[in-house]
Amino acid sequence: MVICHACQKENDTGERVGRRDTCVQCDADLHVCLNCEFYDPKAYNECREPQADRVLEKDRANFCDYFTPAQAGRGKGTDPKADAKAKLDALFKK
Repeated sequence: MVICHACQKENDTGERVGRRDTCVQCDADLHVCLNCEFYDPKAYNECREPQADRVLEKDRANFCDYFTPAQAGRGKGTDPKADAKAKLDALFKK
């Protein structure tokens, strides 16, 4: 089970998430850094797996052998910049 980074919907991909698998709702790629257990915006190269190759486009399908789908509810697929902007907008909203 993979939670899409773009629409937050669950996708049943079976045992493995293939490089070409896409979300059934929004057609976004699923084998991306933003859906990975190791994705961490605060880590070096935004990845907690030290042996993984650097991936520049975190929202695009890649060939990373260390990809592991993030567990549901962990919020790995959320965009930290968008979250911060939403919080600021809520704070200063009149």
